[in-house]
Amino acid sequence: MSRTLKSDHMGEKTVRDWMHRGVISCRPDTSVKEVAQTMDSKDVSALVVVNEAGEAVGVISRTDLVNARFVQPYLKHWRGMTAEHLMSRPVISVTPDTPISEAVRMLRERRIHRLVVVEQEDNQVRPLGILSVTDLARHVTEGKA
Repeated sequence: MSRTLKSDHMGEKTVRDWMHRGVISCRPDTSVKEVAQTMDSKDVSALVVVNEAGEAVGVISRTDLVNARFVQPYLKHWRGMTAEHLMSRPVISVTPDTPISEAVRMLRERRIHRLVVVEQEDNQVRPLGILSVTDLARHVTEGKA
């Protein structure tokens, strides 16, 4: 029986199988207006915020923009706001080899919509892609789960 469990686990899909490859990113000092324009032009719901070294330091989503816009009348310096002001941090990340079941558990427990898929490269953590709730739903509805 334990052999069956081991082989079932070994055959489990990983984040690599379902992730969206590539990330659309911005820098922490990118204006909120430019963040919104990038999301619209690239048709994405979030950007990964990267530092000068290309490491993921945060995520800024459409929800973050909407929430900030809602309280805008109460903020004196709305025009000076940048991605750094609104981004979620720390980055919640997984590697391409993370089992899908673990990724789903993380999304559910943290009540978030996406995980940044990263790899370690030269002592830096670089974003490779995104695994979102939408990606998971697509595979479930296509019968790939």
